[in-house]
Amino acid sequence: MTAPTKPPHSSPADGPADTLAGSPLGEDLHAPVIDWFDEHARDLPWRLPEAGPWGVMVSEFMLQQTPVSRVLPVYEQWLARWPRPADLAREAPGEAVRAWGRLGYPRRALRLHGAAVAITERHGGDVPTDHAQLLALPGIGEYTAAAVASFAYGQRHAVLDTNVRRVFARAVTGVQYPPNATTAAERKLARALLPEDERTAARWAAASMELGALVCTAKNETCHRCPIAAQCAWRLAGKPEHEGPPRRGQTYAGTDRQVRGKLLAVLREAHAPVPQSALDRVWHEPVQRARALDGLVADGLVEPLSGGLYRLPLT
Repeated sequence: MTAPTKPPHSSPADGPADTLAGSPLGEDLHAPVIDWFDEHARDLPWRLPEAGPWGVMVSEFMLQQTPVSRVLPVYEQWLARWPRPADLAREAPGEAVRAWGRLGYPRRALRLHGAAVAITERHGGDVPTDHAQLLALPGIGEYTAAAVASFAYGQRHAVLDTNVRRVFARAVTGVQYPPNATTAAERKLARALLPEDERTAARWAAASMELGALVCTAKNETCHRCPIAAQCAWRLAGKPEHEGPPRRGQTYAGTDRQVRGKLLAVLREAHAPVPQSALDRVWHEPVQRARALDGLVADGLVEPLSGGLYRLPLT
């Protein structure tokens, strides 16, 4: 994600955003978090003015479920090759999958390609500024539409990723972790926390996300570095342990995801159709291998040809 140029701090208007279930809201959180962000924000390429709205959109697709360190080299190569949506739209979707490399969840590459085609056809090649038009693009959900509108265009939207949800859960709600899926209550809280001033709201969205990424992390949070530790409901309550089902990390080794990745790696490295025999060599278990390959075909990531050949999709 990125952030607009630093505005002066502004206070939200009096109203529902000032209090919610007795928790500190409004400027009690805005000013210290934004000040912290001004001093500690990472120097990331999608935060530079020259990245533009397309650079912001590309980063948002890539950063979903993928750490910054893995995204950076792929992002830079991607923007060097396709600096505008129309550049990507002219290519076959399989080229997007090839360039995606090992970022994981490669359907994101197809969705980004589809969004580039739609931007080129519907919006003259420019990423739309309107939130509803962003949301209408293929592959873009509520989070991505809000993030692009906020980070690229400085608009006032609640931007709720995992990091922001964790910050709000702890600082305001007083629990260690948010629910597994975003709830209506979380969206209501995020809207209540938005500064009224549009530019300040965009800065707040970027700052609260960075706080969750660098300080209020899922494990080993560093409260002594947190600008709102004194107001944090979870910390003030003694950091009660998470209640509910254990939070397990996603496994990878031996899963269909791993097999899919190995199959795609063969196809990415080939510039001609690949025979079934070449794919058979990447995984020893034939039933799982066939299931993974069928899944890739169903997802549009692999195109089967006659004669038992496969390639990345051309259409």
